[in-house]
Amino acid sequence: MSTSGCKLATNLFNFPQYEGKCSFFEHGGSTALPQGLGWFILVGLGAIFALVPTFLIWFERRYGSASKDSENFSTAGRSIKAGLTACDIVAKWTWAATLLQSSNVAFKFGISGPFWYAAGATVQVLLFAVLAVEIKRKAPTIHTFLEIIRCRWGTTAHIIFTVYGFLTNIIVTAMLILGGAAVMEALSGVSVYAASFLIPAGVVIYTAVGGLKGTVVAEWLNVCVIYLALLIFMFQVYATHKDLGSIAKVYQSLRAVEVVHPVADNMGGSYVTMFSKSGIIFGIINIIGNFGTVFVDQSYWQGAIAAKPSATYRGYLLGGLCWFAIPFTFATTMGLGARALDLPLTIDEANQGLVPAALAVHLMGKGGAFLMTFQLFMAVTATACAEQMAVATIVAYDIYKPYINRNANGRKMIILQRIMVVVYAIISGVVSVILLKLNVSLGWVYLFMGIVIGSAVFPIAASLTWSKCSATAACISAIVTTPLAIMTWLITAAKLNDGKLTLDTTGQDYPMLAGNLVALFFSMILCIILSYIFPQDFDWAELRNIPVIESDPNSDPNNFEGEDSPEALNYVIKFTWATGGTLTLLLLILWPVLTLPAKVFNQGYFTFWVILAMIWGIVASVVCIVLPIVEASDVIFGACSGKKPRTSKTAASAEESVQGGKDSHLELPPAPPTKSSS
Repeated sequence: MSTSGCKLATNLFNFPQYEGKCSFFEHGGSTALPQGLGWFILVGLGAIFALVPTFLIWFERRYGSASKDSENFSTAGRSIKAGLTACDIVAKWTWAATLLQSSNVAFKFGISGPFWYAAGATVQVLLFAVLAVEIKRKAPTIHTFLEIIRCRWGTTAHIIFTVYGFLTNIIVTAMLILGGAAVMEALSGVSVYAASFLIPAGVVIYTAVGGLKGTVVAEWLNVCVIYLALLIFMFQVYATHKDLGSIAKVYQSLRAVEVVHPVADNMGGSYVTMFSKSGIIFGIINIIGNFGTVFVDQSYWQGAIAAKPSATYRGYLLGGLCWFAIPFTFATTMGLGARALDLPLTIDEANQGLVPAALAVHLMGKGGAFLMTFQLFMAVTATACAEQMAVATIVAYDIYKPYINRNANGRKMIILQRIMVVVYAIISGVVSVILLKLNVSLGWVYLFMGIVIGSAVFPIAASLTWSKCSATAACISAIVTTPLAIMTWLITAAKLNDGKLTLDTTGQDYPMLAGNLVALFFSMILCIILSYIFPQDFDWAELRNIPVIESDPNSDPNNFEGEDSPEALNYVIKFTWATGGTLTLLLLILWPVLTLPAKVFNQGYFTFWVILAMIWGIVASVVCIVLPIVEASDVIFGACSGKKPRTSKTAASAEESVQGGKDSHLELPPAPPTKSSS
């Protein structure tokens, strides 16, 4: 597409982008897709992808060993295997921003953008694998991470961190809808406000019907679509399309484009170098901000709760490595492809995340627009259902059960969770519309999130890993640091912009960086200091007293043998610490350092880089699509033979308990006192 007559402007990162009437998505012009097709994707495909998981849930209950009680609804029976756990991680970590913002930073900074997006948001999942194993070792009966907070530190801490949990869910959901609605409007003309309500509405049915197991099954379907679309775009850009079609041609085009408008802070103004000041700054913000949206997001904890003990570390480590391919491979394809073609995108369009949409239209016309919209819809709904279930579970187990109705039985808990799934779908639509009215972009929210939730990261992680961390230290470090981080962010923005505070000035890289750094690290330092001043000597055995509502043998470590046994997990926790730590050092330090001698990549080095991204994308696709099917082979064979597979020891115990009609309801004890001691 020609860029003649376009006016260049400089964006927040000193990168030249187009503005004016040459917009790729011209307002008032025809869209790539008919509006009717956009409505079909939102409503028709939404209905289809609601019915398919619902059928699969029935299928699993009919031929598998799942029960219908409240424990299974909230925890998926604590029996999800490694492959499906990995898909669960990939699905809930693939936001709209994963596809859109990663491509945008590739478009801005070149090859450093996809790497820092992928590496900066993978290490959190790899490190969270430690907490996933600790859940099974120390707190096997929990439904939410906030139950640990309440048991350890009492009611005040529980209320404080419940607020942080809800805030995280709202921010994540808002980002999903902002990105998805913007692309839907740009490609099909469907009202961005209508899309804001229809996107979360599409997942309500199977989430409310199937509970956590329903979301996990649906996420596998969504992941299949996401990876298949990724592979199609990848081969279009690097193998088949007439305008690009080879790694060499993409490289040559990028070198030609950088002559016209080089990247200000990159070595030689090049797109093919890891020497990128803005890329590194984005990477730091990305790393810090995403700790909050993993460690403070109930959806990641419920994925670990749902997994079998042996599937926790396998699923989270495998899921993190498979997810790495989505921003890395996808953005290396779509972001660099759009820049190589020099597509005339305005500043606003790029900030809204429309870079991959523009390339998809250029590559495949209406087919590309449909595929991009469908892929994004799958990504958004995959995370939306997890967030809906997370909020519903927190309301049921951390508000209703402890403070409103201590004697609530399983039936009441399921009804409440189903109601909250619907209510939160409406609330998330309203929040998104408010942000749209305020002209808040996806990119702004993405950079801002760590400032408001980052201070809760260390106390929450310490609640399950450090026995000396006290309630006093956890609460003070969180509630003191958050306003301090916000003040730092605003003061930095004002000082750099002559006192002007607008969405543009507060969205700049240095104010966001300053606020994110204070949120994460000052909270950690303060929490450590206060824990030594006001220490707690917590007995981890107390976490085993957190009650279940109905009998669940999968929450009792004594029922597990072999690789799921407590003895095996005692070894696994050391392996997980070592593996997660090693991979973190590899991704954040060793890999980028090894690229520095290459300076500006030559064609051979760039070819190696792209081939690595392509192989990573292919392997991740195969693992996430095929492994869950292999793991479900017993259910599939049972359906073919007309009988259920042989039940495991724990599943058999559960079935006998349900069939025996026993009243397995457990009363919730009073809130424990704060265990801080001087």
